[in-house]
Amino acid sequence: MTVLYRLNACAAEIAVRFGARASADDPWSGGTIGPGSFAPVVTAGREFVAGPRPAGEAERRLVPRLWSVPPPPSVGEAGRSVLTVCNPDSPFWIGNLRNSEFRCLVPATSLMLWGRTDPVTGKRRQHWLSCADQPLFALAGVWKDSEVASFALLTCPANAMLRELGVERMPVILPGDPARLHLWLLGGWDRAGALVAPYASGLTQLG
Repeated sequence: MTVLYRLNACAAEIAVRFGARASADDPWSGGTIGPGSFAPVVTAGREFVAGPRPAGEAERRLVPRLWSVPPPPSVGEAGRSVLTVCNPDSPFWIGNLRNSEFRCLVPATSLMLWGRTDPVTGKRRQHWLSCADQPLFALAGVWKDSEVASFALLTCPANAMLRELGVERMPVILPGDPARLHLWLLGGWDRAGALVAPYASGLTQLG
């Protein structure tokens, strides 16, 4: 499971890359993001989502969200917060995913994945992954409107390169072309769901 990622770009750079509006006083200047941290995400939704969308193209906004979704009520207060979505068909997620208002782009420049155990140290190896074709990329995210608006990352089976390292699952890295980003933010789930797939080994790099 991914428990760290980096976003080494400032708010203005992120806004330009993903065609979003950022607040003039957005303090994000880059850094490493861990569970329970606020991070910039790009949404084409609204803070209040009742009722039909207004006519015309929705504005993309760069907004802070907490990386840590409260667990389902069924697990009780002792349940761990949720960082990733392994089963998008789960009743806990499917309503939000079908409603594109709750899908978001999670900008990143690299992400950490756990590999197999090092036989010398007995500890699992950390691998930092980035994209060879897009230095600033978007992870597929979904947010929930709980007490604090929070998000989780969609995951999928790891690509062949990562499986060689003992990585079983990876976050969904979205292709960089505008049409695919638009589809994740605004498309129907019948088509957007097809983007939940491993990023090609040839387009990913370690380091």
